[in-house]
Amino acid sequence: MTVTSTVTLPPPHAPRPTADVRDDVTARLVPPYAKPSANLWTALGVPAAAAATVNRILAWAGPLLVALVAGILRFWHLGSPKAVIFDETYYAKDAWATIQRGYEASWPKDIDGSIIANPNGVGLPVDPGYVVHPPVGKWVIGLGEWMFGFTPFGWRFMTAVLGTLSVLMLCRIGRRLFRSTFLGCLAGALLAVDGLHLVMSRTALLDLVLMFFVLAAFGALLIDRDRARARLAAALPVGDEGRTRPDVTVAETLRLGWRPYRILAGVCLGLAFGTKWNGLVVLAFFGILTVLWDAGARRTAGAGAPYAAMLRRDAVPAFVSTVPVAIAVYVASWTGWILSPDDGKGGYFRDWAAKQGGGPSVVPEWLRSLWHYETEVYTFHVGLTSGHTYESNPWSWLVLGRPVSYFYESPAPGTDGCPATEAGKCAREVLALGTPLLWWTACFAVLYALYRWALRRDWRAGALLCGLAAGYLPWFNYQERTIFYFYAVVFVPYLCLAVAMMIGAMLGPAGSSERRRAIGAIGTGVLVLLIVWNFIYFWPVYTGQTLPMDSWRNRMWLDTWI
Repeated sequence: MTVTSTVTLPPPHAPRPTADVRDDVTARLVPPYAKPSANLWTALGVPAAAAATVNRILAWAGPLLVALVAGILRFWHLGSPKAVIFDETYYAKDAWATIQRGYEASWPKDIDGSIIANPNGVGLPVDPGYVVHPPVGKWVIGLGEWMFGFTPFGWRFMTAVLGTLSVLMLCRIGRRLFRSTFLGCLAGALLAVDGLHLVMSRTALLDLVLMFFVLAAFGALLIDRDRARARLAAALPVGDEGRTRPDVTVAETLRLGWRPYRILAGVCLGLAFGTKWNGLVVLAFFGILTVLWDAGARRTAGAGAPYAAMLRRDAVPAFVSTVPVAIAVYVASWTGWILSPDDGKGGYFRDWAAKQGGGPSVVPEWLRSLWHYETEVYTFHVGLTSGHTYESNPWSWLVLGRPVSYFYESPAPGTDGCPATEAGKCAREVLALGTPLLWWTACFAVLYALYRWALRRDWRAGALLCGLAAGYLPWFNYQERTIFYFYAVVFVPYLCLAVAMMIGAMLGPAGSSERRRAIGAIGTGVLVLLIVWNFIYFWPVYTGQTLPMDSWRNRMWLDTWI
């Protein structure tokens, strides 16, 4: 495969490669990374001998620079608003109890004001709390509180860290997926300027933590894919002309050996499952994805029956590397609860099995109590139909039908940043809203990715669509349940990958004329700049800045945003 531009997607966009490249199976199993054209380095005054070194530096320098910008945005005045906003009223307090005692406590309903006024004067409740989400996300949030105290900055610190790191990861994931440092950094930059991701990175909720572990698992599986395909390519015979040739015996019988990144994906998926239960659905989606990748690799290497070969050689190791690992991590995340007393002074329901009696059992009491707890939580989740002002249907998420207001105040003139010259009160809000132009562009990008996957058999489109589907489609099974738009943060990275992929196509295939390239560059450049401008425009309502009422109303583009 011939790739000549940083922003050029591999075939079928590019012209049909020469026979020499097309017949080399190694290039098809592990495509090379795109390189900037020699003309670019000449225009920048970089000597040809130094170009390769610059390319290697940019592979990390570019993502790190994007992540630095994302970190500045996420940590800027992180402790503001100085309040317990939206569901922080649950998770900030649960995290504090978890990090102090190992399990959640039952807090008084009117304690939030006391926490803000004097966090050191608030004692830890004695009674255990009934909670409906596993503990991993609360351990993560609690780590920030352990370092910086029981304050807004403390309980938001770790989500800001994970939000920043997720931008870095997406840059590297996009680079590996598209074989382009430019497109990888573009995907990360789009995530950095997404309003929903920003707000969730600055709020102590569980969904950003879930998104991070799911994205980490996706990245680990991508690395595993490349390593497995490289191992397969290395085992294939090389012809007299120096080209790697397909071989049915190698393709169908080779064992791919130790695959640590697949195990790492299992750990990350266990942590995702241990944050919120929808991580279990992601485990199923990603499990199917990775074995389909193995079948595709064996087909490319020459297997006559690639799916049968995958079932014989790869399916069982893939299952063992992910499912049992994820379950073990999930159970281990309950260690604080498990080690608490079972005499009524430990975690909620920790004493359930002891109260039931029944004599000796091969199943430990803690496991029976945990199983009972989980069944009670499942009943709660499927039966959650109470109405909420900001609930929304998943059909409306991609078009931003109903965002969620996390915080709202109306400062009087001359107070809290409201100009004294204002005739009426101002508005101060934290609105969980994706950057509108980015999300509306993503609607078209998803359609483009569906076309690439269904009609062009583009595995990259299939990969990002799998991540999107895993985080999005399951919610359509719960039309009667109370659900919210901010759950969509789990699949935002895959929307950004889809937009980056579409932009890569808009820039033009290899071999395009200078005129075609210029038109593509201008069009995509304007699009990206408009998205950045849109993010800047909505910045005040992402970060709780005080605005004159008219300025706030101007940002409420749809009536359903109020």
